[in-house]
Amino acid sequence: MSLLDWLILIIPVAFVMFMAYHTRSYVRSVADFLVAGRICGRYVICVADVANALSIIVLVTQIEMQYKTGFAMSFWNKLIGPLGLLLSLTGFCVYRFRETRAMSLGQFLEMRYNRSFRIFASALRSVSEMFANMIMPAIAARFFIYFLDLPHEFMLFGHSIPTFMVVVTITLFLAISIICMGGTLALVITDTIQGLFCYPMLVIFTVFVLCTFSWSKEIIPVMSDRVAGESFLNPYDVAELRDFNYFALIVMLVSTVMHRASWIGAGNTGAAKTPHEQKMASILGTWRNGFMGIFFVLMAITLITLLNHRNFAEKSYDIRNYLSGHISKQMVKDDAERAQFDAAIAAIPPVSHEIGVDEPLSQEKNLDTPYYDTAKEQFYRINRIGELTQEVETLKATRPEDTAAIAEAEDTLRKKTGEANKNTQEYSTLFRQQMLAVSMRKLLPKGLTGLFCLLMVLMMVSTDDSRIYSAALTINQDCILPFKKNGFTPKQHIWVIRLVTFGVGVWFFIGSRAMAQLDYIKLYGDIMCSMWMGGCGPVMVFGLYGRIGTTLGAYFSLVSGMLLSLGGMLVQRNWADVVYPWLDKQGWIPSLTNLLPKLSGPFEPYILWRMDPQKFPINSTEIYFITMVVSLILYFVGSGLTHLIWKPGLFNLDRMLHRGKYNDEGKQLEKWDWSLKSIFTKIIGITPEYTKGDRAIAYSVFIYSFIWGFIISFGLVLTLHYLNLWPDDWWKYYFFVEFILEPCLLGIVSTIWFSIGGYVDLKNLFRDLRNRKINKLDDGRVEHGMSIADGPEAEAAAVTTETKE
Repeated sequence: MSLLDWLILIIPVAFVMFMAYHTRSYVRSVADFLVAGRICGRYVICVADVANALSIIVLVTQIEMQYKTGFAMSFWNKLIGPLGLLLSLTGFCVYRFRETRAMSLGQFLEMRYNRSFRIFASALRSVSEMFANMIMPAIAARFFIYFLDLPHEFMLFGHSIPTFMVVVTITLFLAISIICMGGTLALVITDTIQGLFCYPMLVIFTVFVLCTFSWSKEIIPVMSDRVAGESFLNPYDVAELRDFNYFALIVMLVSTVMHRASWIGAGNTGAAKTPHEQKMASILGTWRNGFMGIFFVLMAITLITLLNHRNFAEKSYDIRNYLSGHISKQMVKDDAERAQFDAAIAAIPPVSHEIGVDEPLSQEKNLDTPYYDTAKEQFYRINRIGELTQEVETLKATRPEDTAAIAEAEDTLRKKTGEANKNTQEYSTLFRQQMLAVSMRKLLPKGLTGLFCLLMVLMMVSTDDSRIYSAALTINQDCILPFKKNGFTPKQHIWVIRLVTFGVGVWFFIGSRAMAQLDYIKLYGDIMCSMWMGGCGPVMVFGLYGRIGTTLGAYFSLVSGMLLSLGGMLVQRNWADVVYPWLDKQGWIPSLTNLLPKLSGPFEPYILWRMDPQKFPINSTEIYFITMVVSLILYFVGSGLTHLIWKPGLFNLDRMLHRGKYNDEGKQLEKWDWSLKSIFTKIIGITPEYTKGDRAIAYSVFIYSFIWGFIISFGLVLTLHYLNLWPDDWWKYYFFVEFILEPCLLGIVSTIWFSIGGYVDLKNLFRDLRNRKINKLDDGRVEHGMSIADGPEAEAAAVTTETKE
């Protein structure tokens, strides 16, 4: 990058780190460190969530998905719209969790179930969370190595140092520094500042992409050039898409409800002034997400068009060869072998694919396929698969009686084949994941290169610190604090969190080095998170809304989810080099080859189980769904057994939610009135707490998300297509409105709106920090099913503090 690019990168990052350091003077209690004193406004929370949502791993995930599916599946994603709208407007789970005043997930679980379950569940969530997120620094490090064209190794004092681990270390240092300076308070403030930076940058890149590529002459022709069943434009022609299809959509719908509260309880989820402010931040997220989504789509459009349209054939050929060369440096250590590998890649002729003349592209055969096939041939050569195969055949022909030698040779062949398949899978994973980094490096001019790098750094820091802190907070609050009967002093408490944060950072460092990812990032995340999410949905949702759930049912749900997910993870992780060769050795491959299609037959083509030596036949989304269903059933089985055998009675929800006679704030919830006059406002979540401005926001969200987003742009189009009044050619206009025109207009409004709101709320936050009430007992401990901070000692422990800047 040029000097201008480096200045564009360094100055804003330095300012963010300075603001994190500045928060140290405002931390006066455990509550300040854990939940930012519970004085955050809606816009601070909402804008901070922009930075959290815009992460490198999410961007790469979306690119992976849309590079394989285009626009078409996004039409069916609108089915989620009304559901998400209803959950946001009603404050589903979010409002009730804030009512519990819990500082962490575990504090809520102890109030709802018991202490032993708090420790077990929190430990499980932390392990799941750390496994799922430990690849984030690795993804970011690889991205910057490819984007900045850094060497994979460099010499220092005569020693070879891997650049990858240096970048990971810098990434983790920035994230951990922000956490240790001010905890949640530092995260909220720095994430808000980063969010305010991100909005104008998104606008700039939106304009650049639209000015670089022609919608009608380049983007649409590329999107239309797909075989039947894999359309990038027609939502009714996607039956052959494997990993991201209608079944994945069903899983998303179910998980949207069941896991609304699964990751709640860390950071700003409990930092709002009131439950109502937390709810309004969630509602405002509908407007925020509308513009954020366009950035992911535009990056995917950039990649698909740049790498597949003949107008960019020369540049795309350069990108693919450069990318493959970078990968070979990382994977093939022997210089001679790497030279032969690179020569084979360089021998791939440039392809000028002519749309409408040449055969349409598909998932199995596209412009990337020659690179995957050539890489596979080279890894088979490097692992001597041909030679070993010949040795086995020679032994069988010349020494058929020497069964021991034949078995040993076959075993060596299986191991080497598994290793070659594993290398091939790693190559294709890196090729897909680093396409964006290399493409943007080759495409962006001076100035925009630095701006894009800044955006990626902000994405990296804001998500890494949030994920590390979430795990650290859960471990400290829910796995350590319950064993400390009298708690820590505030100073000790904060230092323990810092030490745990450092430990989590070390785990991320080790995990980034050791974890080889064999699946798509999203599918990998699904299987890792499902160790927790597979069984936590019923525990959280029915813990907040049900009175019959018991500790036994909660254990049944979590344990079953954990075991099913771990089993799926281990089989996926070791399929190519361990599991498949072992099945082959046992002679079970033919039987499983016949059995799997019969099991998936009723659900094909959406669920398609076929034996494959490289990839486990059941993908992560399918394992995730099976786990959710089994754990839901077992939650009610366990709870039913408890009530049948021990008859514990119904749980007291009012006490946990501070309602009725337990309400100490002088406000009572309005009783539900099912009159025709009020039913509409009830459905969309409007309560007496709503001001006129709040009502305007709620109605606008309803009109935009439901009337426009679902009734018109989904329901009306669905009806016209059913009546054969919607020509296939209209989809290009439909997606222009959906992904270009509408988000651009929304982006202009939301950028101005949230920038002003975020700035005002941030200013008010610093004002409120100077004079606030502190409860020294408010540290997350629970006694007799209720927070110690709500006990009779709380009033005596409450003090008012004035903080000087």
